[in-house]
Amino acid sequence: MDISTVQYQKRLPTVGTKEGDKALREKTDQFEAIIIKMMLDEAMKDEKNLFNANDPGDKIFKSMYRDELSNASAGGFGFSQMLFDNLSQKGIKTEQ
Repeated sequence: MDISTVQYQKRLPTVGTKEGDKALREKTDQFEAIIIKMMLDEAMKDEKNLFNANDPGDKIFKSMYRDELSNASAGGFGFSQMLFDNLSQKGIKTEQ
């Protein structure tokens, strides 16, 4: 397959534009949420069961809780800001 003929349906955002910075901020916040989720999973792995010890719903509930907690906390720990600053400095700014 010749990739030179591939056309994008919409233009990719570039760093330094309002649209590009917003997209970059969203992605860095998502990355921070993943880091927070991994830390919460590790910190809460020995937590007592909320329901019956053999109940599969307990693991599902805890996982969903930690996922929502990490998404709500994303952007407030500083990882996202450091990553955003680093990537926005290294990004190639193009004229539109």
